[in-house]
Amino acid sequence: MTPITLPSPPAPSQKRSARTMNLLFLTDAVTIGGSEVYLREMLPRLQARGHRVAAALPRVEGNRAIREQLQERGVWVHGYEALEEIPFNYDTLVMSTWFPHNHPRFRRLPGRKVALVHDQLVVYYPQPLRWAYQTGYRTVQAPNLRAVDRVITVSHWATEYLARHYDVPGVVAVPNGINVDRFHPATPQERLELRQKYGFERFTVLVPARVSLEKNHWATLTAARLLPEMDFIVVGKGEFKWLLEPLSPPNVHWWGTRHDMPDLYRAADVLLQPTLGENQSLATLEAMASGLAIVSSNIPAQRELIDHELEGLLVEPEGKAVAQALKRLAADPFLAATLGAGAREKVLNGHTLEQNADALEAALLE
Repeated sequence: MTPITLPSPPAPSQKRSARTMNLLFLTDAVTIGGSEVYLREMLPRLQARGHRVAAALPRVEGNRAIREQLQERGVWVHGYEALEEIPFNYDTLVMSTWFPHNHPRFRRLPGRKVALVHDQLVVYYPQPLRWAYQTGYRTVQAPNLRAVDRVITVSHWATEYLARHYDVPGVVAVPNGINVDRFHPATPQERLELRQKYGFERFTVLVPARVSLEKNHWATLTAARLLPEMDFIVVGKGEFKWLLEPLSPPNVHWWGTRHDMPDLYRAADVLLQPTLGENQSLATLEAMASGLAIVSSNIPAQRELIDHELEGLLVEPEGKAVAQALKRLAADPFLAATLGAGAREKVLNGHTLEQNADALEAALLE
């Protein structure tokens, strides 16, 4: 088989801004999600460009790791129990809220207000559940976004969706970035050693996602029943794990929370995401940067990252369609390698951390 040549990452940016900003990133996150990982990567980069940057997070055990990681990277961090504890000596307040009722409280604080939105703006549930989700967002969160000076979100489709469906004007897209040195393809020898380490002997499907309704693990279980010759490694925890794990066929393995995701991406054969809702998926980008072929739902957020047949396979989010795509990749290793190489190239051309920092800095300076 002709080997697939995978691209190398670009050199990191050394630029410094001509204008200095004084920024406080404020969140109400009580645990760690994609938006908190985003802060961990972006804030040190903004600070390295000469900006004064600080973060404020609730002082709770669930987010302690992110607070410590930011401090280790030289970012001033305040763990708060009440907003009054935070010294508000900044010019711009960048707000990321998990709980919409906190948005008005944050807006009463001084300074220019910027909302950073990682929200799933629509979840493609069957009707009328989809309508109920959209109605809730339109009623509860959209008014908050219309009340700030600027809205930044992490995908281009979301800027259009916020304007068209929720009447939020002037939204700026700052696509997510990935550490392409940490998430990179394995050499053949590394891959062999990693597969031996994890005990991957058959075609192995990696499914990293919170075990929640919108991540559509039911499609994964259905595909696994149709493909008993494959193994499915489910990574993550969530509110539906207790229900789904006992219903799983024997080729589905529940590995819970993991801290070795770069190695898992390099060891697996394909990433599966039959998700019903995303804004811009970090797991998808991590797998793409690792040169891993993707099978994912044909929804707008995933179409922005994946061109069908170029960087992955986009399918309807139901078990039979998922199984057909996985079976195709298992039968054609050259196609899987070609898709993985295309996925890595896509990340290098628009989703590195430095590109992310460039775009975020430009959006905040406007």
